Amino acid sequence: MSNVFEFVAESRADLGTNGARRSRRQGNVPAVIYGGHSAPQMLVLNHNEVIKHLEHEAVYSHVLDITVDGKTEKAILKGVQRNPARFQILHLDFLRVDMSEAVKVHVPLHFINEATSVGGKKGGVATHSMVDVEISCLPAMLPEFIEVDLAGLDIGSSFHLSDLVLPNGVSVVALAQGPDHDLPVVSMMASKAN
Repeated sequence: MSNVFEFVAESRADLGTNGARRSRRQGNVPAVIYGGHSAPQMLVLNHNEVIKHLEHEAVYSHVLDITVDGKTEKAILKGVQRNPARFQILHLDFLRVDMSEAVKVHVPLHFINEATSVGGKKGGVATHSMVDVEISCLPAMLPEFIEVDLAGLDIGSSFHLSDLVLPNGVSVVALAQGPDHDLPVVSMMASKAN
């Protein structure tokens, strides 16, 4: 199996909407890599390989190797455009990263101990306000996900952004904007059946 964190691409000279459509008809995905200290570069990737990579949740929150015409660059996946009616990837956006500069990335939240929490044992239902959170850190410190332990959450209580246990060197972007941005991540509500 190929490395999940390595995308092999080719330069795309056929620019514009018509060029992108032509790439898709040939079984490819048009893409762009931008940022860093280089000009944006149009790419094309094999659709089937892209699908295999995107099946892994870790791809969305890891530093990836993008190999373009034999030259490898470090990047993160910044955007995925999907066809809403068919199982097709329409476009990918990659952002070049410098390993010495902080990046802002959305990482998924994994909720644990929901059913066995204090509120869960009383018949409460956890209501999720977020499924991911935007963090800032150096690319080497990028976590695959952030775990949210609901064990102590009781009915009528909420778990906020400031309650998240973050790895060293990782910060929540919203919290840097002040205490008004300490939003709830999940709340325990009484079940309507009670």
